[in-house]
Amino acid sequence: MELLESILSMDPNYLIIGLLALFFTLEQISSNPFSFKKRGEHLIQNILFQITLTLMNLFFVVLQVYCIEWLNNHKIGLLFYVQLPFWVKLILSVMLYDFSTYWIHRAAHKVPLLWRLHRVHHSDTSMDSSSSFRFHPLEMILVYQTGNILSAGIFGTDILSLGLYYFILYIFLFLEHSNLHFPTWLNKTFGLIFVMPDHHRVHHDQNQFFTDSNYADIFIIWDRIFGTFKSLKVKDMKYGLIEFDSDEKQSFLYLMKSPFINIKRVKGQDVH
Repeated sequence: MELLESILSMDPNYLIIGLLALFFTLEQISSNPFSFKKRGEHLIQNILFQITLTLMNLFFVVLQVYCIEWLNNHKIGLLFYVQLPFWVKLILSVMLYDFSTYWIHRAAHKVPLLWRLHRVHHSDTSMDSSSSFRFHPLEMILVYQTGNILSAGIFGTDILSLGLYYFILYIFLFLEHSNLHFPTWLNKTFGLIFVMPDHHRVHHDQNQFFTDSNYADIFIIWDRIFGTFKSLKVKDMKYGLIEFDSDEKQSFLYLMKSPFINIKRVKGQDVH
């Protein structure tokens, strides 16, 4: 318990910087399934999103923690009505945060207002490990952090489990977005339960038939259970959104203002 709290009390920015340094270095020294130019410029554009989010979170993370602790102190949520061993409750809470995020992610693809924010992440036509940062800050704060509070209110999940959830999530995000070759046997072993890079790559395909699938972040079982799992060969994938496929629309400033611009969604090739 003390060891876990010590690990989770670490500044998450150290973990994020370490993961980026590891995966971005591996992408430069190894062969890549997807080739693209201007990697340095792409990295800088994506880092600007993380810097903006970090600055905004100086206030909003405190608010999120306060709300969840208030809910816990008033014993609001389903887990307060059952007696479970500490570790069982901790693991279950991590899964419940991921379960909630799965449904929020699905909504972000179906609700036009939410999609305006979420399409910033899908805009990346040259995905690599730095794409883990390409989220509009308003989406992360207003949608996902609010979702964490709602999850705590419904299920009774706490701050410790949220910290563990994000610790695991950061690792998965960099794995899922990295431009690296991964053995296919992962999909048939760990990929039965967990999200593997090839699963998430499908989610970033230009074709909306595939974009609207594989919503899970950590546990692919949610997609398997609720019928949103799809597969596609890596060689057949093309990343991004067609309507953002230009240098101008890949810039940080354009993407930051893009939720407030009426941009028609192009669905890509129809699949029957």
